Amino acid sequence: MSSPQRAWATIDLAALRHNLGRVRELCPEAGIIAVVKADAYGHGMAECAEALRDAEAGICGFAVATMDEARRLRKFQPDLPILCLNGFRDGNELQDCATLDFQPVLHEENQLRLLREFSMEQDGRLTVWLKQNTGMNRLGLSAASCLSAGVELGRRKDLEIRLMSHLAWADNLDDPGSAAFTREQLLAFEHLHRDLASELDAPPPSSMSASSGILCLPDAHYDFVRPGIMLYGSSPLAGNSAAELGLIPAMSLRARLLAVREVKAGEAVGYSATWRFPRDTRMGVVSIGYADGYPRSAVNGTPVLVASGGGWEPCKLLGRVSMDMITVDLGELDGVGPGSEVILWGEGLDADEVAARAGTIAYELFTRVTARVPKIHI
Repeated sequence: MSSPQRAWATIDLAALRHNLGRVRELCPEAGIIAVVKADAYGHGMAECAEALRDAEAGICGFAVATMDEARRLRKFQPDLPILCLNGFRDGNELQDCATLDFQPVLHEENQLRLLREFSMEQDGRLTVWLKQNTGMNRLGLSAASCLSAGVELGRRKDLEIRLMSHLAWADNLDDPGSAAFTREQLLAFEHLHRDLASELDAPPPSSMSASSGILCLPDAHYDFVRPGIMLYGSSPLAGNSAAELGLIPAMSLRARLLAVREVKAGEAVGYSATWRFPRDTRMGVVSIGYADGYPRSAVNGTPVLVASGGGWEPCKLLGRVSMDMITVDLGELDGVGPGSEVILWGEGLDADEVAARAGTIAYELFTRVTARVPKIHI
């Protein structure tokens, strides 16, 4: 979709729904909790949440990182539960969880203390998730703490207890280290799950898998899965492209040619003269830079697509990324001039490929697109 803007991002909501359908194909029995933290990975929380809620594949809730994100989401999604992955920090936030139907993650002892002092009003029931640290060593309780807390809290009538953990290295299971680490995580989780099931009237509903686990660990789908990056059409797996996984990119970052220049062999371009032309070259100046979210770390040769008379043609980045523009080798392209559109990643150009050239991951590309780049949801 074209735009009068100098740079813009199109967000394909049909692609988002397609990717959710792919999750459903892989997890026919599990509840799907769609992760829309960080403004839906930079894609626009309000629009993406609506598209996911109404999709045929069906979701049972959303997940966000922070309480502020949960409050914002609740304003335009009044019905579905919201899982708050960082949990609550104090009694006021715990009360918000009860009032606004947030499901907090319990990952440290102070949260347990606050919950012991808290009770739901009337006949209300609060769902809380006990997070076990199975080896990632960020947030999470030890197995012993999870077991004692699960037994204690699981007997309360005003609480529903669920169990979760998070895979740290399931993106490359062909690597023996990745496979062994993941196996140990799953064994630790299974052990705790069995211990809790033996202490309570029924085993607690459980969740382990985000995108990588959904794609390659069917035995770890449990009762709920938490797809994130795969919803937005990017691969979470090393060595597999999004297309190979049946995913469609939702975001296409676009800009325009500002100018076309003929540059002589031996001349340089951009700050610090990081590129000198080995031959006479037709060069394009593109209206996007790091102030728009295009990565300054992108190196010479990073691909872009330029609209020409023959369709979208691959070109290469030359020189250092500036705040407001980049320069590309136009080669022998016909029908190219100021105003011609350029795709930086998305439709026809895998964001993972661009990210690799910039020494980062697609997650960061998506979430770093700045406010001066309007998002057009289609």
